[in-house]
Order: sequence, then C-alpha cells, then structure tokens
Amino acid sequence: MTLTRILSIVFLIAAIGLGYMLFRSVDDVMQEEKRIAATEARIIEKLQMLRDAQTAYIATNGEYAGNWNDLRNFVQNGKIWLVQRKETTKLLEYGKEEIIVELDTLGSVYVMDSLFNERKYPNFNLDNLHVVPGSGGKEFEFFADKVERNQRQIPVFEIRDPDPINPKRRANNKEKALRVGSRTDSSTSGNWE
Repeated sequence: MTLTRILSIVFLIAAIGLGYMLFRSVDDVMQEEKRIAATEARIIEKLQMLRDAQTAYIATNGEYAGNWNDLRNFVQNGKIWLVQRKETTKLLEYGKEEIIVELDTLGSVYVMDSLFNERKYPNFNLDNLHVVPGSGGKEFEFFADKVERNQRQIPVFEIRDPDPINPKRRANNKEKALRVGSRTDSSTSGNWE
C-alpha cells in the first residue's frame, strides 16, 4: 500500500469519527431542549392550576393566599358561591339607558369538585401541587400583599419557580423564571403568555 492510500483511509476514518461526534453533540443539545420544553410545560400547567385556585380564593376571601398551606386548605375544603347575574336595560324619557343589575346567589360548590375535578385534571394530586416539576422536590415561591393604586389597596400575588432549569431563564438573577401574577400589579397573567 502506498502512503497516499494509507493517509486517505486514516482521513476517511477521522472524518467519519468527527461527523459522528458532531451528530451526537447536536443530538444531545436537541434532546436537552426537548426535555426542558417538556418540563416547562408541566410547570406552566401547575402555575395555571395555582392561578385558578388563587382566583377562587380571592373571590371568596377578598385577598390572595400568601402561603401554600392556606391555599391547600381552601382547595381541599373551600366553597365557591354560584351567583347568577341578571341585567335589565330600561330606556329613560330623555333617551338615555339605565341598566339594572340583579345578583342572585344560587348555592355553592366545593373548590375541589369545581376547579380540579377528575374530568378537567385526571391525574390531579393536591399533595404535590406546590412542588415544581423536575426540580427534585423544590416548592414554588408564594407571595401575596396589597399595593396602593389611586388611594386604594389592591391585592396582588405572585407564584414563581425558584430555580429554573432553563439556562435562559436563570440569566439576570432569574428574572425570567416562570411565574404567574405580579408583585407590583393586579395582573394574574403568566410570563409565558
């Protein structure tokens, strides 16, 4: 065998090896991104459930739950009042309309039966609702307070992932961590929406 042929075989083997290593590194990155996306989807689903629970809590109690134990107790034992709203429009003599609103309380249902029933969430588990998926047991951070707007006290809440798995969300002191609500505004939106 000539030296040229030996070098060609060596370079061919080296090229195949480098190609395989390049393929593996790209594939590993793609698999990691899929894992992060799947975990974040599970976190978002839990944050949506916690938002629903907080919305029901404030409707019943006039303020948000500031910790997991209060919210858990409400989800497990609390009730939501069913209220029927009826509006009647009356035309006044001078052409303006007057709207009369009547509220009628029809009864109540348990929060568990209404918001977290088997049909809506078949695998719902109240005991680990406060645990961040894929975190090894870390719990969501709960915050509830009131802020002043136009000389009124407005209740606010925020529930956030304390330690994001996504490196992009960890940047700048975890300011982009998945969260629902706001510490400074009456928003109940999530930062993924």
